[in-house]
Amino acid sequence: MLNDIQIGPITIHMYGLMIGIGFAAAYFICCLRARKKNLSEDILWGILLCSIGGAIIGTRLLFYIVSIPQILKDPSILWNFKNGYVVYGGLIFGVLFSYLYCIKKNVSFLQYFDLVMPSVSVAQGFGRIGCFFAGCCFGRETDSWFHITYIHSDFAPNFVPLVPTQLLSGAGNFVIAGILFWYSSKSRQDGMVGILYMVLYSIGRFCIELFRNDFRGEWGGWSTSQLISVVVLLLALLFWRILSMKNGTKAPDDCHASDS
Repeated sequence: MLNDIQIGPITIHMYGLMIGIGFAAAYFICCLRARKKNLSEDILWGILLCSIGGAIIGTRLLFYIVSIPQILKDPSILWNFKNGYVVYGGLIFGVLFSYLYCIKKNVSFLQYFDLVMPSVSVAQGFGRIGCFFAGCCFGRETDSWFHITYIHSDFAPNFVPLVPTQLLSGAGNFVIAGILFWYSSKSRQDGMVGILYMVLYSIGRFCIELFRNDFRGEWGGWSTSQLISVVVLLLALLFWRILSMKNGTKAPDDCHASDS
């Protein structure tokens, strides 16, 4: 799979292109939905900038944390920015920075959380397509007919049939986005759409990790992302319970069915 496509003097980096398309699509969708919900597009723009800043910091910081043994052996990893970014770190810090921004602007974080998270899944879907072109986040070796074989990747092993985990992740993110868009039209309780994202993404991410073979850190036999997925799932269920009790309602049965 080609990541760099040369058109005359112009080189198109497919990974960067997919990331850009993902961000643009997410913001465009958010703006359309913000108008329907009478939410401020100015606040939305501020959240976008904060989330991008948080994502840049978070993806790199979590990479440093999971790579401490390797960094101790080779400190040059610290300033090698060609690779070494962990998605979960970007999500966590992106949400954190957005939360602080909403507090500063004195607006409801939960309303914007519900607005943004379905579009985040869309952006992630495009991002995983970018990973597919680049060859990063690659899967385990397989003898299944459903595989990808790279011949000039800088990240994945070449000439080896691999599980196309990037495509599975991308498809999963688009499915999650569809579920969230549907549920957002049904839910009347602030925060529930964002929490449902946490539930669905953490479950999906835990499962896809079983088929990945790139280095992601290891904690007692689990990858770093699997460990974080369990924590995120437990937090989501806790937040769901708190919001349900606060509003005197129970979590909808149809959402539990979506989690299975």
